[in-house]
Amino acid sequence: MRRVAIGAGLLLFTAGRGAAAQALSDSAARAAIEARVEAGMGVGIVAGLLDAGGARVVAWGQSGNGRALDGKTVFEIGSITKVFTSLILADMVRKGEVALDDPVAKYLPSTVKVPARNARLITLLDLATQSSGLPRMPANFAPRDPANPYADYTEAQLYDFLSRYELPRDPGASYEYSNLGFALLGQALARRAGKPWAELVRERVVAPLGLRDTRVSLVPAMMSRLASGHADGKPAASWDLGVFEPAGALRSTADDMLRFIRAAMDTAGPLAPVFRATEQSRRVITPGRLEIGLGWHILHINGHDIIWHNGGTGGYHAFAGFEPATGRGVVLLANSTDDIDDIGVHLLDPASPLRAAPPAVAVAPAVLDRYVGRYALSPTFAIDVTRDGGTLYVQATGQPKFRAFAASDREFFLTVVDARISFMQAGDAPASALVLHQNGVDQTARRAP
Repeated sequence: MRRVAIGAGLLLFTAGRGAAAQALSDSAARAAIEARVEAGMGVGIVAGLLDAGGARVVAWGQSGNGRALDGKTVFEIGSITKVFTSLILADMVRKGEVALDDPVAKYLPSTVKVPARNARLITLLDLATQSSGLPRMPANFAPRDPANPYADYTEAQLYDFLSRYELPRDPGASYEYSNLGFALLGQALARRAGKPWAELVRERVVAPLGLRDTRVSLVPAMMSRLASGHADGKPAASWDLGVFEPAGALRSTADDMLRFIRAAMDTAGPLAPVFRATEQSRRVITPGRLEIGLGWHILHINGHDIIWHNGGTGGYHAFAGFEPATGRGVVLLANSTDDIDDIGVHLLDPASPLRAAPPAVAVAPAVLDRYVGRYALSPTFAIDVTRDGGTLYVQATGQPKFRAFAASDREFFLTVVDARISFMQAGDAPASALVLHQNGVDQTARRAP
């Protein structure tokens, strides 16, 4: 039986930095999350809405923990954690403890050789704006347990990779999303502060904002409210991030994340100057459409300027976004890996369409076998394609394995992200390459020997 819950949040909202705007639609949020779950593209979703009318929560689906979904249900928020790390950085800059243009090497052990190029050193700003030149994941990332892939990666391995890596371009030259970069940023800030990152984020961000249910390690009361994660409709274990904690380790609730979004738009809150520093555009990713601040991405779409970040782990997906000019914000937390970002953007900008997956078709196992193999997008990032019966699976470096649904004999789509994969193949021969279609970009990955 599906469960639906609608409840008022505990927040009293005051206007943000702009004029009043049309209220967010509770019914639109409910319809969107219900449709996604009922289509089998989700297990449970909690939507938090914030506007001049206050904060409220709409939920649909199942938590998997015997409790109804609500604003206090706990989820992994994945890479939204990067915004928290950026807030630590901005707070330390404001207090004169670090500077944005400091080389990260300044805060690492002297034995670590941080890569540089053309005398350009990687700075804290480069790391916080995803423009360090470092890859998404280190090449020596080889988890013993794919269900908990980050648990055994050590600080020593991180430093060893850095000391051996050669940058493909100058730091600051261009955007490339990097979990590695944010792990390094968080470790550097923790070393500067002389305390673990989890303690640092609690002192600098979580406690000042009164976020009672935002933590890395769950206390028993939160554990009982943790929604059960799912991937491809099957239960998935929670992740232990270890040295990657600053890039994605936090768990939270819709109530806490609504408080967080409110603080991000508050002009007089305890961290208002720190939030302003993170929300300021620092570098352009796509001219006229996408920029990045410290951690936050800034989307320009249909006359809206939406500041946002998303997150995904082995069994969860999360979205947090807001529009400073109107004081409206949206939080989405899901206990499956299915992509829900389009719902968040649609609620803030109704002209932005909701994603509809094409109907899946059956493909013979013998045809699928032609696609099985490893396809390299870069020297440190590849996509492994495997088959289990009549189902094809894809697994990118440092990520879980996800099902790829067939739209035709050669075209496949994912539900965990808005992406498609096409295979380049002739006759009965194995595919020579695959093309990843995502975010308006087509990337070709050649089959590895």
